[in-house]
Amino acid sequence: MDFFTSQAESLSALFAPRSIAVVGASSSPQKIGGIPVDYQRRFGFDGALYPVNPNADRIQDLPAWPSLRAIGEPVDLAILAVPAALVDSALDDAIAARVKGVVLFSSGFAEIGAEGVAAQARLGDKARAAGVRLVGPNCLGFMNIARNVYATFSPAPGVGRVAAGRIGLVSQSGAFGAYAYSMARARGVGLSLWATTGNEADVQFSDCLAWLAQDPATDVIMGYMEGCRDGPRLRAALALAQANGKPVVMVKVGRTALGAEAAASHTAALAGDDAVYDAVFRQHGVLRARNLTEFFDLAHSAAVAGPGRPRDRSIGLFTLSGGVGALMADEASAQGLDVQPLSEAAQATLRGWVPFAAPRNPVDITGQVTNDLSLLERSARVMLDDRGFGSWMSFLAAAGASDAFWPVLRGLVSSLRAAYPDTLLAISTLLAPERRAELEAMRCLVFADPSDGIRTIAALAGLKHGTAGSTGSTPPPNPPSNRSSDQLTLPPGTMSEPDALALLAEAGVPVVAHRVVHSADEAAAAAEALGDAVVVKIVSADIPHKSDVGGVALGLRGAAQARAAFERTRDHALTARPDARLGGALVARMLSGGVECIAGVHRDPVFGPVLMFGLGGIHVETLRDVSLRALPIARDDALAMVRGLRAFAILEGARGRAPVDLESIADALCALADFALRAGDSLDSAEINPLIARPKVDGGCVAVDALVVGRAMNDPRGTTA
Repeated sequence: MDFFTSQAESLSALFAPRSIAVVGASSSPQKIGGIPVDYQRRFGFDGALYPVNPNADRIQDLPAWPSLRAIGEPVDLAILAVPAALVDSALDDAIAARVKGVVLFSSGFAEIGAEGVAAQARLGDKARAAGVRLVGPNCLGFMNIARNVYATFSPAPGVGRVAAGRIGLVSQSGAFGAYAYSMARARGVGLSLWATTGNEADVQFSDCLAWLAQDPATDVIMGYMEGCRDGPRLRAALALAQANGKPVVMVKVGRTALGAEAAASHTAALAGDDAVYDAVFRQHGVLRARNLTEFFDLAHSAAVAGPGRPRDRSIGLFTLSGGVGALMADEASAQGLDVQPLSEAAQATLRGWVPFAAPRNPVDITGQVTNDLSLLERSARVMLDDRGFGSWMSFLAAAGASDAFWPVLRGLVSSLRAAYPDTLLAISTLLAPERRAELEAMRCLVFADPSDGIRTIAALAGLKHGTAGSTGSTPPPNPPSNRSSDQLTLPPGTMSEPDALALLAEAGVPVVAHRVVHSADEAAAAAEALGDAVVVKIVSADIPHKSDVGGVALGLRGAAQARAAFERTRDHALTARPDARLGGALVARMLSGGVECIAGVHRDPVFGPVLMFGLGGIHVETLRDVSLRALPIARDDALAMVRGLRAFAILEGARGRAPVDLESIADALCALADFALRAGDSLDSAEINPLIARPKVDGGCVAVDALVVGRAMNDPRGTTA
């Protein structure tokens, strides 16, 4: 986090400038070089404004300057609205003038191909070497709404300005950013900072996110991402926002799968690009929006709730309609909220007031409220006093549209907010915009659709509470569990199974008892030594999936069966793969019972090593029920991965089966993660399939088969930061 803390001052000079120069300024307020000049003048920027154009004496009634150096006064921000061919000289002028920050509108860089990529890299290097922060190129710039800074040529503010608020919005796409700005204006959502990052030659999406995480004027962060080049940097920014109590609402596009090179292991195939992003977002409490409506609903609701976000997943539901009460209860259950019933005493109290009420939870007080308006507040207080719900939501049908009912509703929210300051309050009814705003000012969420309300509350309940308002640094995200300092360097390519098992055993993963043999006689002796049933498997780094070529024999008992299996599996393998190098066979004790699981690590090109855990066997292919975490992780993360499976009940002991030893699975996952971190960039992937999960009395989990692939140092995929 020290990296972002050290950047805060330079980005503050960029995003909150006291003086602005527009290079390529135009006298026409409709041209790209004229729009920023017009906006600063029209919208009340109170700092110095310098149009720069060597071919004009005045621009929009302001004195024009031939160059940045000619100004002779400090310039915090230079907006470059010049053709790509003139960008280099304009940046040199900015550096010579000791400008602190630059916004570069110009296109014609990385988006046009290799030549543009190289030119853009030179720009970024030059700016960083001079200590100048550069936004762009090929971007729409930014707006600091509270400070009336409009470093953009987007037409959106010209149509109508967004009000100043406490939500920051960062977008890698200028077009999306402009549309989101217009949506914010239409929905009455106030913004603190609006920024687009374009090609990101210097300032990245993550840098903007981290700055907002430390900005005292921002409470909630909205982000639109198309991709990321620096995964650890993004994780660090998200961790900073989480630690500082700033909810992040994200739209991430590009739901693509990894390419054909992932086919060697289930881990790689299951840990697709989008699945890894989703896992990283979950690790850092990001609210991922599926569409623009949800994008704004979540962000606006998080801002309205403020510090009153749900402290837990319990919810009290109050309704004037039994049918809608059931609808809310169904949605709450589907979203994992805790709709616990009221105590018998509380239910008796409510029945005493309305004998035909449904007082359990949801509480349906019926239309009787029309005859006694005090029932609203009295019932709500009974519910909240009885169970202390983290959230309370009321469906009031169309009552909110009534002028006669409005004073009652306003009084209800005011009274409950004062009495229960730490409870999230929500109302579902139809309200005029000004009345909705009045309730939201009291930190009460308002929804026309009660189901939308339940989904939003469930999302907010998933946020971890940080130290809101803090601007200090925070430890690195998810520190590793017992990480060894002894580094490993793996050879490139696929290892044999015995070598893979040996490496994992050394790392602390429990592996099945086994022996490597090179003859039928040795196989027979190994079977007798291991006892009970055994498995014989060919050993070949060239054949990662041995059962596909008949290279596995199961359920063997005694020396004779093991001897025959050695010859048989070897013949099958040579017939199917005459080119394969064979290294004897592995004779292992065959385990019975337990639950087949899969655990693995795959190198993601953005985030580095990613840990995966799921159910194995047929489940891994059909259900694709897996948990992912970007490394490093803590032990609690490992347990959360196990508990996060949809089919977790199988591990808990469904249908009378003994529960498996969850602690041993967590230990194995941490050991696998430790191995991956020690191997660093030399590891491409590691997989245990199956990892047999067993009850504690049977010895806990054990790795039965392993696949480890070393990574060539010239592999173009990303390295671990």
